[in-house]
Amino acid sequence: MRTFRGFHHPGIAPACAVTIGNFDGVHRGHQAMLALLNSEARHRGVPSCVLTFEPHPRDYFARVARKPEMAPARIATLRDKLSELAACGVDQCIVLPFDARLSSQVPEAFIDDVLVGGLGAKYVLVGDDFRFGARRAGDYAMLDAAGQRLGFDVARMNSYEVHNLRVSSSAVREALARGDMDAVEALLGRPYSISGHVVHGRKLGRELGFPTINLRFSHWKPAASGIFVVQVHGLAEEPLPGVANLGIRPSLDPNDANGGRVLLETHCLRWPAGLGLEGGYGKIIRVDLLNKLHDELKYDGLDSLRAGIARDCDEARAYFASTRRQTTRDRI
Repeated sequence: MRTFRGFHHPGIAPACAVTIGNFDGVHRGHQAMLALLNSEARHRGVPSCVLTFEPHPRDYFARVARKPEMAPARIATLRDKLSELAACGVDQCIVLPFDARLSSQVPEAFIDDVLVGGLGAKYVLVGDDFRFGARRAGDYAMLDAAGQRLGFDVARMNSYEVHNLRVSSSAVREALARGDMDAVEALLGRPYSISGHVVHGRKLGRELGFPTINLRFSHWKPAASGIFVVQVHGLAEEPLPGVANLGIRPSLDPNDANGGRVLLETHCLRWPAGLGLEGGYGKIIRVDLLNKLHDELKYDGLDSLRAGIARDCDEARAYFASTRRQTTRDRI
């Protein structure tokens, strides 16, 4: 998948079939929409294209209003969103910076400047609740009328349901907030995961006897937080079992080496001997969050923190042992 920041690039295809949205989480509803988009693109002989935004529009308006509580919890980093879009077979993705100019653009200008002038849209696919333009004044009827006038087809996809539940980014956020990782996997069609480059931290885990590999979650408000049983991909041929803390580490000084930023800190229950202590840094890994153990806890000292981590590791081992037993029964 080719990715562009903005639509003023010579490498962008001169015509495309496009869908528009935030695509936070790229859940099963998104996946169904992208499958339809790809089919329509092939039928027309043009590439499929996703037009998305960074930051999330609600992030922008929360910042302008100085009301951070208005910002949505973020399911995925931009990196993970782009990775999932590529896995769905999308040919190109345009990431538009959502700023004062875009937020004040009237719907008619968005159609003329972005969809027609910038992307050469031949087919536009939107969701059933799609609105666009300044003050969300544009709707499906306006877009459809513009398509008839300017020569592009417009289609609308209805909601996607799983077990009578409408699949949406809001539903994923709610399931993550309550720590229901089975429900999250049902909504996403895959385990919830976070990927990125392994970065250096305080290395306090080594002192405690539980060395960790660290990923930064770039958004300040992740949809999930707490202690999780995980699997780590990218360090060995097989996924490695582990336990991870996603959050701000309340037992530590907020002015630590990571500046109080949200981290995913993972302790692998088995560490590949060939990597050595420093072998993970700089590698791109993916961490699947399989089961939530509990929320972040504030411990009263390093000894109690060490004991708490040990209990979490024991619970993670018990989870994997139970999973292996269930898998064996299923095979029998």
